[in-house]
Amino acid sequence: MNRRNFITLGSAGLLSLEALLKAKEFNNKEGKAKSVINIYLPGGMAHHESWDPKYLAPAEYRGPLGTVNTNIPGERFSETLKHTAKVADKLAVIRSMTHGEAAHERGTHNMMTGYKPSPALTYPSIGSVVSEQFGIRKNLPPYIAIPAQSRYGGSGYLNSKHSPFSIGSNPESSNFRVRDISLPNGLSPERFESRKAMRAAVDEHFTKVEEKNARLLAVESFYSSAYELISSPAARAAFELDKEPQKLRDEYGMNAAGQRFLLARRLIESGVRFVSTTYGGWDHHSNIKNNMTRQLAPFDQAYARLINDLDERGLLESTLVLVTTEFGRTPKINSNAGRDHWPRVFSIAMAGGGIKGGSFYGKSDPTGSEPEEDPFTVNNYAATAYHLLGIDPRTELMAPGSRPIRVVDSPDIVKEILA
Repeated sequence: MNRRNFITLGSAGLLSLEALLKAKEFNNKEGKAKSVINIYLPGGMAHHESWDPKYLAPAEYRGPLGTVNTNIPGERFSETLKHTAKVADKLAVIRSMTHGEAAHERGTHNMMTGYKPSPALTYPSIGSVVSEQFGIRKNLPPYIAIPAQSRYGGSGYLNSKHSPFSIGSNPESSNFRVRDISLPNGLSPERFESRKAMRAAVDEHFTKVEEKNARLLAVESFYSSAYELISSPAARAAFELDKEPQKLRDEYGMNAAGQRFLLARRLIESGVRFVSTTYGGWDHHSNIKNNMTRQLAPFDQAYARLINDLDERGLLESTLVLVTTEFGRTPKINSNAGRDHWPRVFSIAMAGGGIKGGSFYGKSDPTGSEPEEDPFTVNNYAATAYHLLGIDPRTELMAPGSRPIRVVDSPDIVKEILA
């Protein structure tokens, strides 16, 4: 067999494989959720001191904090969520989230990707799958990370062009400035356009003389997106947090939680599909009362204002807001007045984008040790989120070795929390 015949047969094989993959694709279109704000609380936030207080349990399980009534009769949050309690009618609180990974990195992988970690494959984050399925909107990156990409928040086995655009700066900083969206010092708009045209000519030449590999395509996509950002005043304006009224900024809070959540709202309002942000550090093995009170106060203020702000702007019904963490904390207070890692049961919250407000799904047992009703798995979480976004959970993507892999291992949507 000569080289030409080998290449011809190889191309036919690839085309057949591509056709097979397409046969397993679904006609994914934007769902009720057009955008996502993913708020990740790294370290493992205690469910007892937040979404699922055990005020009737013995003191060693109940913990040191009191409770507050929500606006849903009979439902309470920890006293640290007094503002959030007033928007409970807009939330679905999952009190039976469960998986078996007690290590930070493995729990984070679960919540970011919808998959258990594998030594053989790095799975893409949910944000990267959204980028791959739907692409750019209004000249803005489809997936943005504030302030930077979190662990397992990347593209995994997908092309690196589906990794998030990291803003590289903290919005709460007085000198906040997003990198890579303005012209370098000394480069005039005329020279910028000249360089852009020169690069386009080079790209056209190489397109004619060789087939591009995945890495080259990723680099080309990166530069193309960068040019679009720099050359589009409307796209750049999406990052200009100082254009927000100071009164609104104060209502969110002039701190990390407040300004990150406000920037996330500004970005999705401008057209970004998926914004992921982190806040705080929740690995409280000691002094849980002071640590939770200190960190949850800014979160509570900012999160409640975000939900109301989205609602006031008519954006909540099209924006899925997720609040997750890698696991919960032990049901019993330890000798250092803290709680340790506990993945058997914990809590998350979902809102907007097709979620039924005022929902409390699942139940942990009286000490917050195990799911007592309706365990909510990582598969349930990812499948339900994808469904709301218009991505069929059975959709397959191509992994290395020409292996089609589902975006979710088991497409089990929890319909009880859907509007």
